[in-house]
Amino acid sequence: MRRVNVIVGGNVQGVGYRFTAAQEAECLGVSGWVRNLHDGRVEAEIEGEEEQVDALLAWMARGPQFAEVTSSRLSERTPKGTKGFRVVR
Repeated sequence: MRRVNVIVGGNVQGVGYRFTAAQEAECLGVSGWVRNLHDGRVEAEIEGEEEQVDALLAWMARGPQFAEVTSSRLSERTPKGTKGFRVVR
């Protein structure tokens, strides 16, 4: 299991980034959460098998159709065994 915290910047708010990320996470079987930050970036914490996490991170580097990701910061975390994925408001 792998758990990571990722913060992406660019045009990532107001373009369906969080909800689409949640859909992708559900499809991949990844757990965790995603939320908007006050400075216009999006933060997510993702947990799952290495391949699942890598697949979601690859998607997050692109984002949905109208997003423009210009930066990404990744930090490794200790897996917690969480279940499900949610959008935090």
